Amino acid sequence: MSVAITSFAIFAASQVGTPGPANMALLSTGARYGLRAALPFVAGVIAGKQLVIWPIGFGLMQLAEAAPWVFALLKYASAAYIIWLAWRIANLRLNSDLGSAPAPGFAAGLVVHPLNPKAWAMITAGFTAFTVPGTPTLEATFTIAAVLLGVQLLLHPVWTYAGERVARAVAGSVYERYLMWTLAALTVATVLFVLFGGAAS
Repeated sequence: MSVAITSFAIFAASQVGTPGPANMALLSTGARYGLRAALPFVAGVIAGKQLVIWPIGFGLMQLAEAAPWVFALLKYASAAYIIWLAWRIANLRLNSDLGSAPAPGFAAGLVVHPLNPKAWAMITAGFTAFTVPGTPTLEATFTIAAVLLGVQLLLHPVWTYAGERVARAVAGSVYERYLMWTLAALTVATVLFVLFGGAAS
């Protein structure tokens, strides 16, 4: 195969399955609204990664070399957006009126990965480390997109459901505020780590 599918799938699972800005947003959304209400957001997060894969596959990295400031700007835009999500999470309560704060929908999830530097680093690694040079662009891009889609379909709902289960244990208790602020803090921490501590992690 022109793309090392098995190796890339293992790599992708290790990245998609570990904490990062997107998973913390999923965990927090699941904690606040539950898996069922969060499904449109989950679907948006999954679809949003495709908005990164296909442009990279068809040469966006050439733009990165020609105009690196565009990608520097993207990093800070991603941090601002996800920190805003974290602030929203921190100030929500699990036992409050859901009607006053509807669950984020598909569109909100759609922009998470395009504004997630971890996603860009992971996808770039897929093309540079797991693809044989000379592989047709469409073949490489389709393969990487399909593998990531499968991994996301398996793992993103798990993170969201985990948030729901944790929330059930603390909703209405004295620990609720600490949970929401902890989730928000972890979200911010993962953004800062990806930006400044190891973009490929």
